[in-house]
Amino acid sequence: MIDLHYWPTPNGKKVTILLEEIGVEYNLIPCRIGQGDQFTAEFLKICPNNRMPAMIDNAPNDGGEPVPVFESGAMMMYIGEKYGQFYGGDDLRVRYAINQWIMWQMANQGPKTGERGHFSRAGEEAGDISYAIRRFDDEVNRIYGVLNQRLYEAPYLAGSDYSIADMICYPWATDPAARGQDPEAFPHVMRWLNELGEREAVKRGMAAGSDWRVDYSEMPKEEVARLRGMLYNQRARPVPAEPAFKR
Repeated sequence: MIDLHYWPTPNGKKVTILLEEIGVEYNLIPCRIGQGDQFTAEFLKICPNNRMPAMIDNAPNDGGEPVPVFESGAMMMYIGEKYGQFYGGDDLRVRYAINQWIMWQMANQGPKTGERGHFSRAGEEAGDISYAIRRFDDEVNRIYGVLNQRLYEAPYLAGSDYSIADMICYPWATDPAARGQDPEAFPHVMRWLNELGEREAVKRGMAAGSDWRVDYSEMPKEEVARLRGMLYNQRARPVPAEPAFKR
């Protein structure tokens, strides 16, 4: 059984799509990122980066102790390898075609699209952020262009077969208009989005935890301010001077 610490964001949905596609049983554990669950000592033992998703495989293939994994890309590689599905099998070229799109998503698509969303939601207290908005609008446009070019060349990101590469990119590519992009400018992306969106496992993965949303409008203003102070502009956590390990 895999325990998945999760909240219904694009980063979380990447992993639930894969688990649903494979058809493996998993335990979904809410990680309420808007209320600080990612900062608890229990969660930090799994993910020192205090970001969800994170997982524990309680029945690893080697029969040993449970295996914790953080970072969604690493989790998907782990799951694909464990179950031998959607990860290229023994084909070296396909496996690394998938790997490069996983790395591209983690380094480019997710962060740049997330930053665009962050700055587009910033209020007047952020001051003049016109450059930041323009910068990340342009980057998101470029990223859709990269996807569009690849999906002009091949039906799926890693080539002829649907794979983890598609699953990891899909949640961050949905609804280009909501991300400030013209869908008609990216017809090959739209073909791919429409096809993947009809897969039953993708529908289930995208819907996971959809009833967990928090309505901040119902919270006292003081509590909202406290949460914002905890979540934004985070800095390094203090660490004891003496290392925990002995040489």
